[in-house]
Amino acid sequence: MDQDKALVVFQGKQIRRTWHNNEWWFSVVDIVGVLSESEDPRNYWKVLKHRLKDEGSEVVTKCNQLKLAASDGKYYETDCANTESIFRIIQSVPSPKAEPFKQWLAKVGYERVQEIENPELAQKRMKEIYKAKGYSDDWIEKRVRGIAIRDELTDEWKKRGVETDKEYAILTAEISKATFGLTPSEYQKLKGLKKENLRDHMNDLELIFTMLGERVTTEITRSKDSQEFDGCESSAKEGGEVAGNARKDAEKRIGKSIISNKNYLGQSEKEKRKSLEKK
Repeated sequence: MDQDKALVVFQGKQIRRTWHNNEWWFSVVDIVGVLSESEDPRNYWKVLKHRLKDEGSEVVTKCNQLKLAASDGKYYETDCANTESIFRIIQSVPSPKAEPFKQWLAKVGYERVQEIENPELAQKRMKEIYKAKGYSDDWIEKRVRGIAIRDELTDEWKKRGVETDKEYAILTAEISKATFGLTPSEYQKLKGLKKENLRDHMNDLELIFTMLGERVTTEITRSKDSQEFDGCESSAKEGGEVAGNARKDAEKRIGKSIISNKNYLGQSEKEKRKSLEKK
């Protein structure tokens, strides 16, 4: 999932979420941490879970272990609950922040319903987020187009038997490696990124060749009627090779590498990161 969609903010605090079973599921630890203002929200939730079980509440059993990104950029199974269950958990946390949180959750849910009914609203909100971050209109259009191309490719993979997140990651890495000579994780390292979304830190040409690799992969997958992971992997390599050859030709003609170590992090954020790394 796009990182901008995987994080939402309530009163300055980041709340992790993921789209599961056609609805948003939120990190219980994050929400409990905001409401309780506890220095150890994980332990607070651990104690609260036991109390809810002792009371005979079924809300704990309705929580699912879903993979969410942690501060180290890796994904771990985390207790998550949908909006209905979150409301029940909120009732068990004595906090004056509970009511505005309920209103905020209702607003998030309502906006998602609107986006399902009218997908253009989702794009509009996404563009507004990027605009607020300082991205140019031209870059935003490419980024949005790239998301659509990516979604079309993953839908094709899904129809052809690709199932696990690991398989999707491997196929994506094959396209990237053939296109740029770098896997996404290697590309992130080149740009000095940690948990940030790689594509949000690509320049125009990097985005264009990323789109080319994925769009051509979609067409090759369809034309060859590739099936299951192995067939899709072969098509992914071919699609990436087409984009990679085009990139190399472009680099010869413009006289410089398209692959860049630059990113869109603000200077203050970079300085903050360097300061933390020194500590």
